Order: sequence, then structure tokens, then C-alpha cells
Amino acid sequence: MRIENSFVPVRGVGEKTERRLWREGITHWDDFEPSTVGDVQGDNITDYIDRARDRLAAGDAAFFDRAFPSGSRWRLYENFRGNACFFDIETTGLDARHNDVTTVSFHRAGETTTLVRGKDLTQEAVRRELDAADLLVSFNGKRFDVPFLERSFDLDVTQPHLDVMYPCRQLDLTGGLKAIEEEIGIERDRPDISGRDAVRLWHAYERGDEDALDTLVAYNRADTVNLKSLLDTVTRRLHESVFVGDTERR
Repeated sequence: MRIENSFVPVRGVGEKTERRLWREGITHWDDFEPSTVGDVQGDNITDYIDRARDRLAAGDAAFFDRAFPSGSRWRLYENFRGNACFFDIETTGLDARHNDVTTVSFHRAGETTTLVRGKDLTQEAVRRELDAADLLVSFNGKRFDVPFLERSFDLDVTQPHLDVMYPCRQLDLTGGLKAIEEEIGIERDRPDISGRDAVRLWHAYERGDEDALDTLVAYNRADTVNLKSLLDTVTRRLHESVFVGDTERR
């Protein structure tokens, strides 16, 4: 589903009204005529569409991140997927006050970059990767990855951020990333490692085991790349469960 199929950002339009519009064949902004609803609602929708067209043409993901209800922000993905940045971190523990970020992987436009503590993992490098994206995508990143990065590197991460854990819950997909991947059929080339294993591998690398770092980086990258496959599946399933009508128009 695309942003242009959506009316829920409009003040006074909820999911029930949006579905009614779709059932009546108004499945895209281009289909809307103010006469199909009351005067006030018609004016609200028209005003929103006019502003939203300008913001979409400008690539302003932040406008739509603010406008959409939290449970519908997954709809931003189709429009901004070309410059979405999937990211994941590994750390030496769960508390950013006492633990360190060891690796961070970013996957954008088919390319994956991994930054490693003590090598190229710096505030400037992290900021550069995040700032280059229109939309950030993580799994449980709003509660863990972003606060950890902000505290560890003195950052203020303000980009629109789609945390895939919450759209997963809308589909009753619960548990950790690996469990959800397995449930929907995303396969990994290697056996899973736990957060405890990630810490162990990092400490082994600090003692001189380069193979341990290679293993840690490989899993960090896999977590990041697989997020795209996960979000592709989740947004498709949400579309099928929510939408009434035809979204083929571009």
C-alpha cells in the first residue's frame, strides 16, 4: 500500500471512514471528490491531499511520519523503500550506561556497511549512515538500538523510524527476530547465535581471535539484511488484511 491510498492522516478520518471510501471506489487521492462526504470532512481531506502531494514530491518522509497514526506508519515503506536504511547493532550488554556498541550494520539500496568498534565505528560514521536515509528500519530499535546509539555516540536520531516489531504484532507475529523469521519462512545460512554469544565473540576478538569478529559481523549483517525480507512480507500481509480495492495505480 502506498501513501496515496491512505486517508487516515486526515483529521476526523478514522479507519472506518477510510474503508468506506475504499469500498466506494475512492482508493487513491486522485479518486476523491469532496461531494462524497460532508462539507467539513471534504474540506479537511482536500486540504490534506493538497499539502501531502507537495510533501510527497519533496520526499518529505518526516511529514508523513507525523501525519499517520502509529499503527499505520508501515504504509510509508512502499513510497520510501528506495532510500530506507535497515540497521542493527551488537553490544557488550543491555545497559548503554555501562556497555559498548561493538558493531553496527546498515543495509540500504542493496548495499550493506558494517562499522566495528576500534576501527571505523565513530560518531561521524554513524551519523553519516543515518542521515543519508529517508526512513530508518529496525527491529525493537526504538526501545534498544536508537537509545543505545544516542547515548554511546552523543547523537539525536530524529529521522522517521519504522520499528518492524510493532507491525509484526499487528499480524500476531511475536517473539524475537529469529523466531519471527522462522515462522514466516526466512532462512539463514548459519545457525543462530544469541546476544550472549555476540558478547562472547566480541571478547574473543579482543583477545586476538579475528575469526570471532568475522562471525560476529556476519550475524550482525544477516540480521540487518533479513530485516528487508521481513518488512517486505509484513507490509504485504498487512496490505492484504487492511485494504479494500485496487492499488495498482502509480
